[in-house]
Amino acid sequence: MTERRLISSGSKWEPMLGYSRAVVVGKTIHVSGTVGVNADGTIPEGMYAQAKRSLEIIGAALAQAGAGMEHVVRTRIYVTDVSKFEDIAKAHGEVFGTIRPATVILEVAKLVDAAFVVEIEAEAVL
Repeated sequence: MTERRLISSGSKWEPMLGYSRAVVVGKTIHVSGTVGVNADGTIPEGMYAQAKRSLEIIGAALAQAGAGMEHVVRTRIYVTDVSKFEDIAKAHGEVFGTIRPATVILEVAKLVDAAFVVEIEAEAVL
């Protein structure tokens, strides 16, 4: 059986829901859906700021797994208002402009908290 390594961000939701920020299986890293919450629990204002913070959290999880954003092969982006596509494109493009992973943007009715407007998940390969 392939070894599984769990990566935690320390989020209060991880033990409550029973999930990990990321799971490493072999050379693949699966990063859970990540909202842009600051370390102090505050939520950045707007889609761009939340997306940027989500990507920072994803980057930290990848670093714990021994990877970087350059290892990302897929992202999935969930938004509450797809009309703000340019805000997402700007944040995602700043990180992945030359890496260019496969991606999708999906509009959803709402996320776990009404203050969240974007959630991003990622897959990376070492």
